[in-house]
Amino acid sequence: MGREFPLPAQTRVFVVANQKGGFGKTTTTVNVAAGLALYGAKILVIDLDPQGNASTALGIEHAEGTPGVYEAIIEGEPLSKLIQPCAEHPGIQVIPATIDLAGAEIELVSLVARESRLKSVLEAFLAETEAAGEKYDYVFIDCPPSLGLLTVNALTAAREVLVPIQSEYYALEGLSQLLRHIDMVKSHLNPGLDVSTILLTMYDARTKLAGEVAAEVRGHFKDAVLRTAVPRSVRISEAPSHGQTVLAYDPASAGALSYLEASREIAMRNNA
Repeated sequence: MGREFPLPAQTRVFVVANQKGGFGKTTTTVNVAAGLALYGAKILVIDLDPQGNASTALGIEHAEGTPGVYEAIIEGEPLSKLIQPCAEHPGIQVIPATIDLAGAEIELVSLVARESRLKSVLEAFLAETEAAGEKYDYVFIDCPPSLGLLTVNALTAAREVLVPIQSEYYALEGLSQLLRHIDMVKSHLNPGLDVSTILLTMYDARTKLAGEVAAEVRGHFKDAVLRTAVPRSVRISEAPSHGQTVLAYDPASAGALSYLEASREIAMRNNA
């Protein structure tokens, strides 16, 4: 690509969270990961959504019975045995989600340390890979659109939260609920968790409402909000049906360029 982003000294672990569906959460996960990978970063994507949409968008096998994140959090299987490489983006490796994960919420209830199952296997894996000289620069955990035990596991395992916010009024209502949930996790499970990054998605500059929502979000979250806003884009919507990110599907599109710029901003912030 002609130049590289600065790489963090320590692995940055992001959870991409929003309990409302349809706000571009999975799309943001895979395209920010793809943008960073294009510029030389080594990335692990953990698909924690039973629908497996992140796995689909990255062209990863996730049919029922495929070993994946279910085996990691329920059975304690090492992540090293579950990784699949992403053919389209050589810098990305994926822990897929299968439909088996749909029952994990119920199964987790009776398990010991149920909120930190993912944290345990992830920390062991990152320590193992770093010791072997194969450190990951970023980990992105894609959550289900709910605030259940799977999302709690993700928030407990992460160091930073990336929140995609659709530029509509209802998004602000959902955001306050998510922030209360994050505060509870910080108080009891993960005091170092930081809402470091807010990304405006599905932004339509032609509407007054989008501008008002953006102004309110920027006024409240200040520097956490990325300057880049991702526009509404048919190409972004089409890409997953081809098993691709929008950066692979149509790299010259407005959506691809926006996600690439958002990736650059995240890399330049380098909270590590």
